[in-house]
Amino acid sequence: MNYVLIYLMLLPLQYMMKLFKKPTGKSLVIQTAKIGDFINITPMLRALGQSDVLISRAVEPLVRHDDTIAHYYLIEDAKRSLWSKLCLAFTLMNRYDNVYLTQPNSVNLFFASLCNAPNKQFLLTYVRKSYHKVFYRSATGIVEHTRQSLTLDSYLKLINRDYRYTDFPKHATSPLYVPTTIPLPLSTPVQGIKIGISISAGNKAKTIPAAIWAQIIESLSSLPCTFYVFGPPAEQPWLDELLTLTADKKNIISLIGQLNLEDVPWAISQMDFYIASDSGNAYIADAQQVPVIMFYGPCEIREQRPVYRVLFIGPDNIEASTFVFATRFKFEQPAEVLFGLNEDKIMKISKFIENSQG
Repeated sequence: MNYVLIYLMLLPLQYMMKLFKKPTGKSLVIQTAKIGDFINITPMLRALGQSDVLISRAVEPLVRHDDTIAHYYLIEDAKRSLWSKLCLAFTLMNRYDNVYLTQPNSVNLFFASLCNAPNKQFLLTYVRKSYHKVFYRSATGIVEHTRQSLTLDSYLKLINRDYRYTDFPKHATSPLYVPTTIPLPLSTPVQGIKIGISISAGNKAKTIPAAIWAQIIESLSSLPCTFYVFGPPAEQPWLDELLTLTADKKNIISLIGQLNLEDVPWAISQMDFYIASDSGNAYIADAQQVPVIMFYGPCEIREQRPVYRVLFIGPDNIEASTFVFATRFKFEQPAEVLFGLNEDKIMKISKFIENSQG
């Protein structure tokens, strides 16, 4: 609500600044969520050619290696104080002709609404607040997004209502950034099928239990698979737990803590498959056109999902309870139920890998 009050106080100044607005041809895309959500706006960035972005620091390493982005601002810097908010608001105010708001929370609506762009397209979601109406009045166009709308489509419709996700490809870095130093496990030739896995997730409630990972690895023992475990240093305990269940199998190779975020897209591109829950690396894999096996658990896959070549593994008779704009961090069912396997699911995974070879 404070953002509404500050916005209303600044309106006279915004109207005065509008008198000095000159065409720039520049576009601003606002998406301040994490890795997977950023990957899903890259078709927009591709469609626009080149644009500026307001982002989270979490995705800055990817943004620094993206030739579709001319300049970026960090939302964390803007939120440090009232003064920093005002500084960014004035910086953006007359700079852009087009503003595309893909994550309409209060702070992002505040910045987007203060822009004097002649074309301002806002996403309207199922978690909008009643006091957000004052911000939406400043938009020149609104795209309504539901829990069953595909985010890729909704984002692109902000640019052109006829665009669909098949019209523009995703990317994680553009062009693909190749690390200056290749981790030894990735520079060592390996015969057979290389499978990357995300042993944990940013939202820990979406973490697949170690016992289920062990079950997956055992179920694929008849295939010549090598498993590469991706993750930051903090995820080492999850790998340690897995190794206690798999008796230190030689076909499990750790990449934990060995890759910076900007290196991950290239590393994943070296995989034949990627297995994960609904996490950022699953979307990076999808952008690299690596087949994905996604354990979607409590997530609504009609709203956000990989779209290249994917096998969805989900719980039986459990409705989705977490959504892109209404994320939960605790669920009624335990992870063993949300991500559990049975004979049919194991067979589907095996067949998907076998049939996708070559």
